[in-house]
Amino acid sequence: MNKDELKKRAAEKAVEYIESGMVVGLGTGSTTKFAIEKIGDLINRGKLKNITAIPTSIASEKLARELNIPLTDFFRETKIDITIDGADEVDRNLNLIKGGGGALLREKIVAQATEREIIIVDETKISVQLGEKWAVPIEVIKFAAGLESEYLKSIGGKPVLREVNGKPFVTDEGNYILDTNFGILKNPELLAEMLNERAGIVEHGLFIGLAAKVIVAKPDGIVELE
Repeated sequence: MNKDELKKRAAEKAVEYIESGMVVGLGTGSTTKFAIEKIGDLINRGKLKNITAIPTSIASEKLARELNIPLTDFFRETKIDITIDGADEVDRNLNLIKGGGGALLREKIVAQATEREIIIVDETKISVQLGEKWAVPIEVIKFAAGLESEYLKSIGGKPVLREVNGKPFVTDEGNYILDTNFGILKNPELLAEMLNERAGIVEHGLFIGLAAKVIVAKPDGIVELE
């Protein structure tokens, strides 16, 4: 079974928790794409009714529109029942590193408004401690990118400005991302607090205590962590 098949299995398991009448958060990334496609299929076949969704990125919004998933926003809804999203790394306490797709700011806004955040991953994303496999994406305003890079170095990080085709990657909200390797994070909560205090840092990819459930797809079956 290849990785895409594992991702699809995890995504479709997560969608089973969605019920008619819910407000649903649509995550971003290659794994979540399968969930959005399944939600669209169920809506179009009449299996899910009165669903409205809030996407976490322009890409997810575009896919949802193509699949005729009704969309809403935070002017009309301030509470999301279930969000299905992916993660780049998950530790034993279900803390996450997210932001590999560049949508961490909207993803965290949606996660904080969600009653039940369901994360879908394949088994390669599971670690004992965060930082074993992934740097921390840190979204900064363009004006402060150089300053915050120096700050991140001063607290033990190795920041790298994310680029695409030789140019800085720009998020949906018009910011830059500094992918910052801190090594294994012995205290991700403390690091998150330090990053939260910096005005030039818009958001970071440490999602602490936000995941209610993690669905892990393995070749021999699905494992659900809570």
